[in-house]
Amino acid sequence: MYCTVVLGAAQAASTAPLLRARLLGMARRTMATSLLRIPPPQGLLRPLAVPERLLLGPGPSNVPRRILAAGSQQLLGHMHPEVLQVMDEIKAGIQYAFQTQNRLTLAISGTGHCAMEAALLNLLEHGDTALVAVNGIWGQRAADIARRLGANVHELLKPPGEYFALWDIEEGLGKHKPSVLFITHGESSTGVLQPLEGLGELCHRHGCLLLVDAVASLGGAPIFMDQQEIDVLYSGSQKVLNAPPGSAPISFSERAREKMLRRKMKPTSFYLDMGWLANYWGCDGEPRRYHHTAPINSFFSLREGLAMLAELGLESSWERHRANCTQLCQGLCNLGLELFVKEEKARLPTITTLRVPEGYDWKEITAFLMDKHAIEIAGGLGPSVGKVLRIGLMGCNSTSGNVDRVLHALQEALRHCRRSRL
Repeated sequence: MYCTVVLGAAQAASTAPLLRARLLGMARRTMATSLLRIPPPQGLLRPLAVPERLLLGPGPSNVPRRILAAGSQQLLGHMHPEVLQVMDEIKAGIQYAFQTQNRLTLAISGTGHCAMEAALLNLLEHGDTALVAVNGIWGQRAADIARRLGANVHELLKPPGEYFALWDIEEGLGKHKPSVLFITHGESSTGVLQPLEGLGELCHRHGCLLLVDAVASLGGAPIFMDQQEIDVLYSGSQKVLNAPPGSAPISFSERAREKMLRRKMKPTSFYLDMGWLANYWGCDGEPRRYHHTAPINSFFSLREGLAMLAELGLESSWERHRANCTQLCQGLCNLGLELFVKEEKARLPTITTLRVPEGYDWKEITAFLMDKHAIEIAGGLGPSVGKVLRIGLMGCNSTSGNVDRVLHALQEALRHCRRSRL
């Protein structure tokens, strides 16, 4: 017994410092905790839950498993040779999708909005004159950005649902003598596809550069950057390319590049300075330098989206979007609904607009499709708010089966929502 007591005392003596250290650590943690005034958010202590939905709005579109898998790859460093190789493949994929040989071709680390801003702030200097064709929200946004840059902005206006003829543009060019014309190829707020034939040649005759927004149209409608003499073209990743939003293809012609080289002042944004970005993307023939930490996994996803477009082929993609848009328009007419864009040739194949049926609340219709069918369609945007419903068929979502599915859901919505008549 005595021996046991002695051993116990010795053991206690040897463990006392460790015990004191543990108690001190607990006290310090308690003290630190007591200093916190904001508790851990309860929502973050629960697992992330994301519902399954069919995204048939104006974007983003659903992401195929192949692209999801690419985006979930382990990170690499933004200057690792493997990442630079992916960037080179993205550049080649954009050149194919745009049908251009421009060496200044890359992807902005940002959405299509970011590419719009990058294009305008690199092309325009304070006091430059810009002509903006406005027939929807994207012309409105471009005019806003250009004014913030100190440009003298003139707007060519068309009602929502209409497009610009060459003589409309020629009149504006002759009157205002701009250095840049902005126009939207696929106006997603109204569902209009803008004809581009002859526009580049017309602009160049007037000493003007042509800047085209193709966020909603790329891969879904024909566009030929070099043949149509487009000077700056940009798009987004989340529409026909079916990648998550966050990277934006963009390309500059030699005319546009030369104008940027003649700038009197540096662009107002370092992040979007095309001189720095051109170097990081290997477009200037110089050793690549660090500019920013690129969204590596977004680039992996964009690379796969461009790869899937290349495997399908541009002409096959254009035809698929045209055929499914035609099927959808016919089905909407069969339901007694009115298409917003009257001329068939002016309908954007990726996003179809229909007038909100008389007596219905558009919010009730979109909510019914979401709640009862897990399908997203959208109301209007900008000048089309309250006037139209927008249905998107983009990339992998552009299928005959999805057309049938959304038409069935709309038919049910028209029956169910009748009691919500205004």
